[in-house]
Amino acid sequence: MNYLTAGLICLMLLLSGCSDDTDLFTGMSEQDSNDVIASLADQHIDARKRSEKTGVVISVPTAEINRAVRILDAAGLPRRSRTSLGEIFKKEGVISTPLEERARYIYALSQELEATLSQIDGVIVARVHVVLPERIAPGEPVQPASAAVFIKHTAALDPDSVRGRIQQMVASSIPGMSGEPLDSKKFAIVFVPAAEFQDTERLVNFGPFLVDSANVDFWNRMLWLAPFAALLLIAVIVLILRGDWRNALLQRIGLRRSARTSMPVRA
Repeated sequence: MNYLTAGLICLMLLLSGCSDDTDLFTGMSEQDSNDVIASLADQHIDARKRSEKTGVVISVPTAEINRAVRILDAAGLPRRSRTSLGEIFKKEGVISTPLEERARYIYALSQELEATLSQIDGVIVARVHVVLPERIAPGEPVQPASAAVFIKHTAALDPDSVRGRIQQMVASSIPGMSGEPLDSKKFAIVFVPAAEFQDTERLVNFGPFLVDSANVDFWNRMLWLAPFAALLLIAVIVLILRGDWRNALLQRIGLRRSARTSMPVRA
């Protein structure tokens, strides 16, 4: 039984050696981590997550880091963290100058618009640059505000179908733009299609080996049969090493054969 125990231990060490993971992201939120895991799962990358004090940690197999980074870059994940109005203008007991307050307001307004545009299906990255006119002296004409919007999207998004709604939403959210006719000098929106991820590698990692991606299912089924094959191999090794067991088995087989040959043959 010592040989059987040693064989099982070797098999467990061999299987455990195949799991070599590397941390890809740390300090993520639960929603962002789920989006990353789902995107990697679509490309057959087994990502794992664990919770720590600083947030969620995402780990992937070390051999898949290159593909994982390119997949997430094409999908625009993880999404850039944004600051809300409440976080920017929270009370901290520090008196700000009018210029600081104005800069913080413009930044907060851009952040809120970007967060809203990112909720549109097919939008990968949304950036909004807001320009508010300087305070003018009494009697001078009021200069209208301006804005520029950058949208990086997937092939599923039709820019013509959302262009008008994005213009209306942005113009209604920025002071000084809602009542003015929009033109290319005061409002610009740019749609850029994202480059889809192209997996040029036909070979994928299967434990410590590289196999054809079309044969992954076959090797997964073979992996389920591996423990039974290992037990059979261990049994053969034990019979070879243990002479008494081998002789007993051969003797039993020999007795059965002799019994069959001693049976009379009927005419």
